[in-house]
Amino acid sequence: MKNTKSGFLNPGVLLMAAGAFWPLEGQLVIAQSQATALAIVDFNYNDTSGEPADQAAAHQTRLSAFMQAIRGDLTSSGKFALVLLACGPDPCSITQMPTTEILEKARQAGARLLLYGGIHKVSTLIQWAKVQAVDLKTGNLVFDRLLTFRGDTDDAWQRAEAFVASQVTALEISN
Repeated sequence: MKNTKSGFLNPGVLLMAAGAFWPLEGQLVIAQSQATALAIVDFNYNDTSGEPADQAAAHQTRLSAFMQAIRGDLTSSGKFALVLLACGPDPCSITQMPTTEILEKARQAGARLLLYGGIHKVSTLIQWAKVQAVDLKTGNLVFDRLLTFRGDTDDAWQRAEAFVASQVTALEISN
């Protein structure tokens, strides 16, 4: 598998400084009668806002809720069947594990798609979410979004998650 201009699975690029998302270069076509096997790597979180209060616990709680919600929303869409990755005692993480190892674990779990990403708090009001998905059958990056969301509240996180889930659900995958 080769790297792409979008920084596929490059943690340094996951949280790049941009305020817009990029459209897909080529969408795939999905067979509506069959759910696509999807593995999701827990997103990473980075806070460089410089705020004096330690918000690590609140951010971990919101990130956990985000991950639970995105798994639930994508599964309940009927387009995806969630498969779990076996990464050992630590959670699968694109910053802690070699890319090739995560891809292999996703393939071994029977996944067709692998979804991963990260959220970066840059200021009191602004957070970025970088979300990507790779088609494990073709090796192509089929989803690549960088979006911003305002606020660091439960509502702001929930709106961001719902938007990401709707965007991923709109993916069309061919078998």
